[in-house]
Amino acid sequence: MAKKSTTQFTCSECGWTTSKWVGQCRECGAWGTLEQEVAVTAPPASGGAAALAPSSPAAPISQVSAEEARYRSTGVSEFDRVLGGGIVPGAVVLLAGEPGVGKSTLLLDVAARSASAKDAGGPVLYISAEESASQIRLRAERIGAVHDRLLLAAEANLETILGHVTDTSPSLLIVDSVQTIFTLGQEGAAGGVAQVRAVAAGLIRAAKERNLPVILVGHVTKDGGIAGPRILEHLVDVVCQFEGDRHARLRLLRAVKNRYGPTDEVGCFDLRDSGIVGLPDPSGLFLSQTGSDTPGTCVTVTLEGRRPMPTEVQALVTHTNAGSPRRTTSGIDHSRVAMMLAVCQARLGVDTSSSDVYVSTVGGAKTSEPATDLATALAIMSAAWDRPVNSELIAIGEVGLTGEIRATAGVQRRLSEAARLGFKKAIVPSTGSDDLRAVEGLTIYPVSDLATAAKVALSSQNTKR
Repeated sequence: MAKKSTTQFTCSECGWTTSKWVGQCRECGAWGTLEQEVAVTAPPASGGAAALAPSSPAAPISQVSAEEARYRSTGVSEFDRVLGGGIVPGAVVLLAGEPGVGKSTLLLDVAARSASAKDAGGPVLYISAEESASQIRLRAERIGAVHDRLLLAAEANLETILGHVTDTSPSLLIVDSVQTIFTLGQEGAAGGVAQVRAVAAGLIRAAKERNLPVILVGHVTKDGGIAGPRILEHLVDVVCQFEGDRHARLRLLRAVKNRYGPTDEVGCFDLRDSGIVGLPDPSGLFLSQTGSDTPGTCVTVTLEGRRPMPTEVQALVTHTNAGSPRRTTSGIDHSRVAMMLAVCQARLGVDTSSSDVYVSTVGGAKTSEPATDLATALAIMSAAWDRPVNSELIAIGEVGLTGEIRATAGVQRRLSEAARLGFKKAIVPSTGSDDLRAVEGLTIYPVSDLATAAKVALSSQNTKR
């Protein structure tokens, strides 16, 4: 029987299909995202699927060699950390992020370092469908990423890209970006659902056949999701998100999906004029350098995945004659700050009803973790009472509506990081503190309620309970 072609409409956000056009996607609720495409289907054979001879016999798993799937360093330690130790030959990595966050700059640095590695089996091929080779060369000169084994090509056709791969036999392929590549074997414009699916499938097939690691750059939608069909994230082996505030230097790399390693690691990068630099110890970005006790500040340690990150919370409480006092936050959850203000007023009598309250983190850090509640409450009380918190003290714990301090995860890891940074005292929840191991050079104060924590943090001696 002959193949049959039908017209269908596919949502560019989630991949939902329908036989007729509608204004709103019934699956994800997006408006104006349905694109027309022609689907060619072949009717099933009357006798069912025919069996084919396998290309290689099935082998016991104990006899399958794992040497071909060993990690290989990219030369960027923070990138390797997120990938689980390095990139695996044949793996396909999708790196997504907002425009201007530094995706291309990061991957150009990765390409240059991989090309200069002594154990690299071949050159690194960098394909750009958004910029010319001359434009990429200018960026490479600025960040010091010029190397003879780094090959550049400005191509937007999948078949031509595969031809470059055949001619150069690279050890690493970087494609920037998958939404701007098209293939002649599929109808529709580049970036459409059908084109993205076909391009991704072709690159993945080449990666597996040649045991070639491939890194794809992906665009994101206005809601922060990866543009294109949802199946794109299922096809690739690793999905990474590159995040950062446009007005701050810090950039965070997270693994959303990783078939070869953990998904709770975070890589930290510093965006400079000379490029993006990995930060093995980013604590200097999140702590102020005042060098003295100042009212309205308190330090805590948050967890980004499994990585402890010191975060300084600053608060300013100032009297106002306005009928509706302001509540402004930056880098911290507004609803949790409002809850801390209510708890402080109800349990400790900290009246801020006639005061403007400003709460912010230092260095552009962003956190919504409940473990920062105690540091937020102490910073607010310190600012309201004009009594500084000891600069050598950190506070960790979630605050309940009754004023109790609740246990939080990873306290031991947080305390070890605090001791490494030179802090001498730590306030922690009393619940679960019996299981904590002593940390050299760090005095631990277990507390059960906010009033006790305030006495410890805002007293002149900080006597251990």
